[in-house]
Amino acid sequence: MTTDAPDATLTVDELAARAGVTVRTIRFYGTRGLLPPPVIGARRVGLYGQDHVARLGLIEELQHQGMTLAAIERYLEQLPPDLTAHDLALHRAVVASWAPDTPEDVTRAELERRATRALSDEDVERLAAMGVLTRTDDPDIFRADRGLLRLGTQLLDVPIAHETILAARTVLLRHAREAAHELSRMFRDEVGDLYREGSADQAHVAAMKSLSAHMQPLVVQALVTAFQRSLKEELGEWLRK
Repeated sequence: MTTDAPDATLTVDELAARAGVTVRTIRFYGTRGLLPPPVIGARRVGLYGQDHVARLGLIEELQHQGMTLAAIERYLEQLPPDLTAHDLALHRAVVASWAPDTPEDVTRAELERRATRALSDEDVERLAAMGVLTRTDDPDIFRADRGLLRLGTQLLDVPIAHETILAARTVLLRHAREAAHELSRMFRDEVGDLYREGSADQAHVAAMKSLSAHMQPLVVQALVTAFQRSLKEELGEWLRK
């Protein structure tokens, strides 16, 4: 592959270190078509970019959800071929939202591996302020929210005041809770008394609970898509003024 890619600056060893996988794993994913081929640079050295880092992160998230390699291949085959690293990060965020809310205790080294970057003490403080992680009694151990970590580290580079980011987080949380409450109310009204324990046979109750669980990723995807389009429209109108 010789297509120009300005951000393709990582060797396979650097990509492996950034993503927390082995070089053998990267080459294996490449042969299975899970990773696009590298850009061939000077001296025929393969170079990788942020889209490769993001795709490896998505694969890691899918594995965390318990998907087999074959299932991951089918999932990735359905994605548009021209997705950017940002698009892949959104997919990973949606996939991560399916998982139970179970923060994990991680070391500073593991935190940086998952963030795919070195973190200064100031970075850690900002992530803590955003609710991405909390400190523990051990200064080298942090309790991190996996679903928010990648987003939080990306926000570290956004040229917006820290106070503005926190204010935006408050707005998003408030409206997210309102949307979740309204959607839950609509769902309860739709299924009516059948959803309540004891008002229907247990098999039907179990079926309704299963339906609710399967609806979650669909609702999350719909919310992400709707918000992304709305934000694009709002920013477009603002920039045209």
